Amino acid sequence: MGRVDGWTGRAPRWVVALVALYVVVLVAVGTVSHFADLLRDGPRPYDWAPDWLNLYWTSLTVLDSLAALLLLRGRRVGVDLMCAVMVTDLAANWYAAYGIQHVGASDRPGLWRLAAFTALALTTGPFVRGRLARGGG
Repeated sequence: MGRVDGWTGRAPRWVVALVALYVVVLVAVGTVSHFADLLRDGPRPYDWAPDWLNLYWTSLTVLDSLAALLLLRGRRVGVDLMCAVMVTDLAANWYAAYGIQHVGASDRPGLWRLAAFTALALTTGPFVRGRLARGGG
């Protein structure tokens, strides 16, 4: 096997594994779904949502990607951005479901998956962050 360079060669394996999970979720779920919404419906994908909420969800196309890139580079700010995105995305989706659409939790299983990943990010993020170099990669 070849040499491992950069932060992944210095970080504990569990840190590298969690960062990989974070990146996969941010890119595969976050970026791809928001980018698909943007391509399909433009910057205002949900007619029922206010403009500010549509703008926020559209901005996640960039914010999810940026957090994933920073995480791949081993930067602490990537963890910070990921946690901020997850908390605000959960709050926005919760507000949309309960405050605008007035639907119950059983009608939005995706909301529970988002809550579970947010909880994972918030509970493990500080430990991962502490093991990344200040300047990153």
